[in-house]
Amino acid sequence: MLHFAPESIWSIIALGLCFLLVCVFEFANGFHDTANAVATVIYTNSLKPKVAVVWSGLMNLLGVLLGGIAVAYTLVELLPPDVLSPPNGNPAVPMLVSLFGTALAWNLLTWWFGIPNSSSHCVIGSLVGIAIGDSFLHARDLGHSVDWNQIWKVLTTLAVSPPLGFIGAGILFLLIRKFVHLPALYQRPEPHHKPNPIVRALLITTCTLVSFSHGNNDGQKSIGLIMLTIIGLMPAAFALNPQVPVQYDVIRQDVQAARPLVAEFDRYSFKADAMASIDRLEKGAEIHASPAETRGDIYQVLSGLRSVTSNPAASDKQKKEAASLAKKLRPTVEYAPFWVRLLSALCLGIGTMIGYRRIVQTLGEGIGKAHLNPAQGAASEVVGAGLIMTAGYTGLPVSTTHIITSGVAGTMVASGSGINMHMLTKIALAWLFTLPVTITVSALLFYILA
Repeated sequence: MLHFAPESIWSIIALGLCFLLVCVFEFANGFHDTANAVATVIYTNSLKPKVAVVWSGLMNLLGVLLGGIAVAYTLVELLPPDVLSPPNGNPAVPMLVSLFGTALAWNLLTWWFGIPNSSSHCVIGSLVGIAIGDSFLHARDLGHSVDWNQIWKVLTTLAVSPPLGFIGAGILFLLIRKFVHLPALYQRPEPHHKPNPIVRALLITTCTLVSFSHGNNDGQKSIGLIMLTIIGLMPAAFALNPQVPVQYDVIRQDVQAARPLVAEFDRYSFKADAMASIDRLEKGAEIHASPAETRGDIYQVLSGLRSVTSNPAASDKQKKEAASLAKKLRPTVEYAPFWVRLLSALCLGIGTMIGYRRIVQTLGEGIGKAHLNPAQGAASEVVGAGLIMTAGYTGLPVSTTHIITSGVAGTMVASGSGINMHMLTKIALAWLFTLPVTITVSALLFYILA
């Protein structure tokens, strides 16, 4: 077991490396996922590669800045509350190393082979693995110590969105072909020849939509990961939202109202911790030695309130009350400074500029038996952008890669050209193995390091 004392120089170095790892991961996310947004405009010669990736990076930045943080903290809440704020005050170095090391390694491996894999799957699998590893570490029952309801909600969204992209893009392509009689839309792009101006304008628009929506959803994921890291680095400065001063009188009232709900419906593995947190918060600020302890107590209560909303034994009135109390408590601990949003967008944008080529070729030539034509690219991107943006504003993480590649596959089927089964098998295998591999590796890493 490795232990990192808060005052240890090794702890500071480890957390600094974790901060570097999260930036590298987002950089890899950029050249892995965001490449899907620029694939069509580059492949059809609508924009030069450098122009396309710079434009996509700017739209990612805009998406991150204008998006919320619901997706960011949907992912953060996959972790058990004692991992988010360890009760002994130790920095969560094992959690961060397990998370970024696993997700980054799998992301780079699939990118090297030109397989459009999902960074979202990598992150979510790693988070689930940490939750499971924490259960084994404390000899807890998996059925009650891991928030399976939250995990199931996230995984369901990831599983449903690719079929929706496949069907939606296929239908949209058929509608375009039926009502839009512009031959240039259905012709294979010629090397070094710019497409028809109308087609070019259409593809630049759809690229813009996908880039913005990617920043709106995937950018939020990186915000959550960066916040986990900087809170570990500087808990006194970032554990609590500086824009929402801690009002203990208000918090005391909220946790008093939460007490009977948590006592009745919380998962038993965390109930004692949650009740102890409620006791401390009811007593007020004088008992808290640090903002990190306050944050930890609030997360314990939030975890208990989530148990109420997912418990079938709770009445609708109790679930609504629990959701209302959680909504009041969250702004204190769930936030993102402007510079964190900017850093997330820059990492995504720079990554897009450097590593897009492999994924562009796969999308343009590898998914279907015929090369991608402009109508197919536009249909897949319009449907993809709509799904991704909708998920971003509802707080659900989805995979840009899987939605766009599924959409391209749907247009290939709709056009009658068929699918390249060899490439489809590679993508499907990556999709199937990502979660088991990342869950297992991150669980083992966390168990060993924690």
